[in-house]
Amino acid sequence: MFVSNRPLSKLKTLEPAVGATAVDSAGFSELDEHGTWDHGPTPHQYAAQVARYRDEIGIDWAAPQDWMCEPWIIQKTGLTVLEHQRRTIGSYLDLKSIDSTLPIAPVLQGWEIAEYERHISMYEAAGIDLRAQPIVGIGSVCRRQGTREAADLVRRVADYGIPLHGFGFKIDGLRAVGDRFTSADSMAWAYAGRREPTGCEYRSPGSRGPHKNEANCPRYALEWRQKALAALRVSQNAPRQLALDLAAA
Repeated sequence: MFVSNRPLSKLKTLEPAVGATAVDSAGFSELDEHGTWDHGPTPHQYAAQVARYRDEIGIDWAAPQDWMCEPWIIQKTGLTVLEHQRRTIGSYLDLKSIDSTLPIAPVLQGWEIAEYERHISMYEAAGIDLRAQPIVGIGSVCRRQGTREAADLVRRVADYGIPLHGFGFKIDGLRAVGDRFTSADSMAWAYAGRREPTGCEYRSPGSRGPHKNEANCPRYALEWRQKALAALRVSQNAPRQLALDLAAA
């Protein structure tokens, strides 16, 4: 399960995870909507939220309050790619300084391949060995994953020996570079499910009736996950863990 902090932070009661679970900081939404993190949780608030998830859910890791580098996001913030990279590392260091036990995963950001390589060097200069981390997110790739440039980027970064998590990778993207990931997430199943005119007969516990579409259907989500895993086995012959974003569910 890969769950956004936005809905998760609103829940009063949390249950222990029954499988691998990670938390997304919702950084893309924050910057896309506001061009800043000023409307989101402060570092201390987010650190407290992650600590709660660690203790009550048992999460594997959480993303920092990172800064994406898509050109339209850069335009909204008015900052440079380099500054976004500095702030992404700064968020990681800030959260770890607040609580060194937090399972915060570093995230690589950039747009051009050379910028991602620069970000790796920036982490090294800050005393952070990305190769030694359990997982490292690679951001600002999902919306161009069908391009050769995106595939080349993922391969180049993976060749550094960094265990990568692919944010928002659809089945086509996984077919191309899924063998280079340790894990990946996707909301593609939920977007596709919203376009289904009617839901199936599956009923969640306590539900009042069949759902209107498949966007929040656990069975539909798990069927999509099996398709993604099958695509990896057929095209890459290298099955990997696939973390599935079930935030909508």
